[in-house]
Amino acid sequence: MANPPTFGVILAGGRASRMGGGDKPLKRLGGTTILDRVIAVLRPQCVGLIVNANGDPSRFAETGLAVVADSVPDFAGPLAGVLAGLDWVAEHEPGIEWVVSVAGDSPFLPSDLVMRLHAARLEAAMPLAQAQSDGQPHPVNALWRVDLRDDLRRALVDEKVHKVQAWTARHGVARASWPVEPVDPFFNANTPEDLTRAAELIAAGKRV
Repeated sequence: MANPPTFGVILAGGRASRMGGGDKPLKRLGGTTILDRVIAVLRPQCVGLIVNANGDPSRFAETGLAVVADSVPDFAGPLAGVLAGLDWVAEHEPGIEWVVSVAGDSPFLPSDLVMRLHAARLEAAMPLAQAQSDGQPHPVNALWRVDLRDDLRRALVDEKVHKVQAWTARHGVARASWPVEPVDPFFNANTPEDLTRAAELIAAGKRV
């Protein structure tokens, strides 16, 4: 059974404090940026992609993707990025009912992410689905229903709910699991040491 059309939102709005500033997705690994690696894996799985990031959008110009800023101020966290993506899709792609979000600093994302998230939410009869690896949830690597965006906005703006799990729990969320060998597909490059480790894994030919 084919997946319903799904739009991809790459969350690139983090402050990168542990990386020493700058944009983590634009750090280079093996001759290309982490963001380019994310795009290459996600593009075949989606009907279109956008980048969620705040500040000057021109720094992502080479991707050719639309850059959408948070509509909720003061760095409200990843849920604000998800909301920005849902709102953009509702306005520009009104026929699309599903959005997948991914962390923009994850260089090893799986090529079956969207397929398995849809399978998980169908099997569990849930409106949302999240990825996990070795029992560890990865709440921003997730599948979202566009028609939940108004409730998400209320939670962020009126209720000040910023934790992903706090909001998804009220609707119900399925989980799709991946192994962490030979490499964790949801490895985040959060620190310079993580970048070094990711480069070593790439050089060793490790793949999800």
